[in-house]
Formats: sequence, structure tokens, C-alpha cells
Amino acid sequence: MTDLAMPALYLSHGAPPLVDDELWVSQLARWSADLPRPTAILVVSAHWESAPLTIGSVTTGTPLVYDFGGFDRKYYQVTYRSPGAPELAQQVAALMPDNEPVVHQPDRGLDHGAYVPLTVMYPNADIPVLQISMPTLDPERLLHLGERLRPLREQGVLIVGSGFATHGLPFLRDWTPNATAPGWSADFDAWAAERIAAADVDALIDFRAKAPGMPYAHPTIEHFAPLFVTLGASSEPGQVPQQVIDGFWMGLAKRSLQVA
Repeated sequence: MTDLAMPALYLSHGAPPLVDDELWVSQLARWSADLPRPTAILVVSAHWESAPLTIGSVTTGTPLVYDFGGFDRKYYQVTYRSPGAPELAQQVAALMPDNEPVVHQPDRGLDHGAYVPLTVMYPNADIPVLQISMPTLDPERLLHLGERLRPLREQGVLIVGSGFATHGLPFLRDWTPNATAPGWSADFDAWAAERIAAADVDALIDFRAKAPGMPYAHPTIEHFAPLFVTLGASSEPGQVPQQVIDGFWMGLAKRSLQVA
């Protein structure tokens, strides 16, 4: 590992009101303060599924993607004018296999899975940010994607898989921030914490069949899937991730981790 080397993160990114939660904001801010300063940030978000792999805007000032509804108007006025990352985009494309096409979508800005946590972790918006699509929901293929992206960490690139450790929105009954976690959310989160602590990637891959609380914890799996990009980007097979944030928000698990 070089002096520039960055970890890879899996963030439970939260909805736009995350920025109003003092505890969560303090946890994210403290986490980023403990990290080396990235040369750039590469985000794979639950909110952008597109195959083949697609590279978003590489220029400053592309509008954000307000991919949510029903919130206060102030959340649609948020800006995050981070520098573009054209060189990083070229590197990502070069790391992909020759037989897998890469598409560019220059008008695609950062979605809330990318910019909401970044407004807390890097509020000055002075680090280049690039978002790429999640080209599959297959955990093993996402592990391989993380492996391909791994060399970027040696150049100081912070790789972020952005999702939510549980995301059973249709089954929530209490939408207040301090709501008690439903059994399916608590059970899934406890299982995930145990399997992550054991570096049991095989069990995590098979979470749909093995994890308690399914399918309620993830009626669709796009919010757990970015975890596998992060795990694939780990520098050592079998490495135990550091679980940096735990607890619940609106009953959903906000467990977040990093791998060196």
C-alpha cells in the first residue's frame, strides 16, 4: 500500500433528511475526518442501475438528480458543485475488460445516494467526484467489479458503495427518525454484522436465502448490492471490514463499514 492508498467504504446513505439528523451527521463527519484526504471519489449508488457499466458526468456543475418525492422543498434546492473527474473516468473505462462495453452519459449528475452523504462528509465540494452505474445486482459480479476498481485506491481514490443495510420501506409503520427497528430489520442487521465480522463473504452473497428478515429487509436488493463492490475492492481476500456506524434510522439499519 502506498501513502496515497485509500480504504473503500459501504455507506448506508440515508434519504435527504439525513442532514437533519445530528447523530448521523456527526458520525459521518467524524468518519471522513479520520480518513486521508482523497484525490477523487468514485461512487456506485443503489439509485443508478444501468447495464452496461455507465459513466456519469465528468464536468463541474452538472445538475444533481433529485430522485425522490414527497419531501420538503428545501431538499430540492441542495447543490453540490464538486469538480469533475475526467481522468478518473478514463481510468475506470480502461480497467474494464475489453469484451465489456462502457457507456458514457455526460448529462447524468450525482443522485442522492452519492451527494447526500458527501454533503456531510466533504461539505466543501472540493474533491473530484465521479459516479458510475451499478451494471448488475449479482453479488459475485459486483465483487469482480470491485476487484477491477481496486487499483484506483493506490492513487488515492475513495471507492464508495452507497446503499442501505436494510431497506424495507413498504413494511415500515413508523416513519419517525427514532422509530424502533422492526424485527425483520433488527434480525437482518444482526446477521449481517456477524457475517461481516467473520469476513464470511460466501454467506453474504447468499443473503437472500440465508439472512433472517428476508424478504422484508430487502424486498428489492439494490440497496444491499453496493456492499459487494466495496468488499471486492478490499486489498486482501478474507480481510475483516471495520464496522464504523451502526444503529437505526426510521427503523432501517444504517450499518456502514470500510475495508483497507
